[in-house]
Amino acid sequence: MGLLSRLFARGEPNLSEATSRDTAAIAALHAASFRRGWSEQEVEGMLTDRRVIAHRAVLGGKLVGFIMARRAADEAEILSIAVARPHRGRRLARKLLDLHLRRLAGLGARAIFLEVDEHNDSAIRLYDRAGFHEVSRRPNYYPGAGDKPAAALVLRRDLN
Repeated sequence: MGLLSRLFARGEPNLSEATSRDTAAIAALHAASFRRGWSEQEVEGMLTDRRVIAHRAVLGGKLVGFIMARRAADEAEILSIAVARPHRGRRLARKLLDLHLRRLAGLGARAIFLEVDEHNDSAIRLYDRAGFHEVSRRPNYYPGAGDKPAAALVLRRDLN
């Protein structure tokens, strides 16, 4: 059984819609990826909200990434995207983002917004390559290293 798990774990992650059964795994990955992780109660509340769309990446039966957005009329806000550390640098975040944007467009979203820490270079590169651009900046929004808070960049992408 261990051999089969290792063989399948080396393949491509399976991307699919996340459900409330993913609550604990999403909360754990979010906590490992951000300064203030979401609680299981927060994640469950989002996953059961009809306005929230969530996708997951599963490899070898284990959640290795997710993305979540909330819709409002013809707009959506990406709430979070995270990929487990051992799986970063393999374009998994881009695959999740592309799938998510296609789904949101199919549901009628015409504009997508998100906020990102001004020092999160890898996320900024991801969003820039995906066609997002800065529309605003929130100074002193995120706790920073030491005593210096970081700005949140507000990004937007229009969907055709």
